[in-house]
Amino acid sequence: KMRGLLVLATLACFAAAQHQALIDYLEQRLLAIEGRITLWHEQTARYASELRDLKLQMLSQLENLDKEKEALRTSLDGVGTRVDRVERELDYLETQNGVQPCVDVDDKLIEQQVTLVQEKQKAKYIRLSDCSDMISSIKAMKILKRVGGPKGMWTKDVGQGSGKVYVFNGTDEDTVYQFSSAQDFTRSPGTSLSTGVKLPLAWRGTGHVVYNNHLYYLSQAEEIQVIKYNIANGSVTDAAVFPAQDHVPVYSLNPETMMDLAVDEEGLWVVYATQQNERHISLAKMDAASLGIEQMWDTNCPRENAEAAFVICGTLYVAYNTRQPGRSRIQCVFDVNGMVSNEEAPLVYFPKRYGAHSSLKYNPQEQLLYAWDDGYQILYKLVLKKKQEI
Repeated sequence: KMRGLLVLATLACFAAAQHQALIDYLEQRLLAIEGRITLWHEQTARYASELRDLKLQMLSQLENLDKEKEALRTSLDGVGTRVDRVERELDYLETQNGVQPCVDVDDKLIEQQVTLVQEKQKAKYIRLSDCSDMISSIKAMKILKRVGGPKGMWTKDVGQGSGKVYVFNGTDEDTVYQFSSAQDFTRSPGTSLSTGVKLPLAWRGTGHVVYNNHLYYLSQAEEIQVIKYNIANGSVTDAAVFPAQDHVPVYSLNPETMMDLAVDEEGLWVVYATQQNERHISLAKMDAASLGIEQMWDTNCPRENAEAAFVICGTLYVAYNTRQPGRSRIQCVFDVNGMVSNEEAPLVYFPKRYGAHSSLKYNPQEQLLYAWDDGYQILYKLVLKKKQEI
């Protein structure tokens, strides 16, 4: 009996020892696992911190790249302006120098040189007049009346000898109101003294002009078209798709206006913007007869907060909304001839207004701006100076 008890006690001690060994082993394994988990947490935290630091470094580098890109763009624009000036001076010197002494030259070589000169002249913008005026200030403001909605466009026929006034009410309509004179427009109750001109296609936006008895307006279906409409016989004379893709609204404050047409002393212009140069406004010279594009420029004028624009003597003026209630100003100027830079141009403020300009149309015969401001039709009297005096 004692021997049995001794065996049982021995077995119990052996079992207890095995149980304790198992517990110790499991505790060691748990401690090892906890150590690994702690190490993983530390490594994960370190990796996350390194990723955050890398992200901040990348953002800083991207900001620096954007700044360098803008600085490079400004430098390139300055170089382009200098190149244009040198080309004009070289052309002037070529016209002043006489013919060189006669030498034997191969006929094919002469033809090649003539072709190169012709192509160069086609690619280069040549001023059509001696106009060199630019805005010095706005002398006066006259409110004629209020007719129509908050957005629209009104103007005179800017061709020679025409005094008719045209009203485009809204941004997507097909009937233009024609008044025989500014006096009729002023004294007319609404549009009662006008003649309705029904267009074959509805216009889009507020970027239209009337030039030499033709309406030049923008229509948009699948593509943006410039329509040339003969007012005298009521027919479309020509139509053209503007040769630029991926259009965006040219003014951020007037998103209905995809492109803006303008007329100055030198003819017809197109103000536009594309996704390729989304932050800035572009300019093109258009042949009023054929609707062909003569030359295109990318400007430094931003689209942000832009209301409207116009052209005087080959110089683009862009009006922007300011932080002051009821005030806007011309704070970006682009001269295609490079005679005046944006920094040299005077800062011009518009007089206090009602809402926002949906259109600004320059009349070179009167040196007036025809403005549409929240349904009010306004005239701005401009003070012009020679660019050489600025």
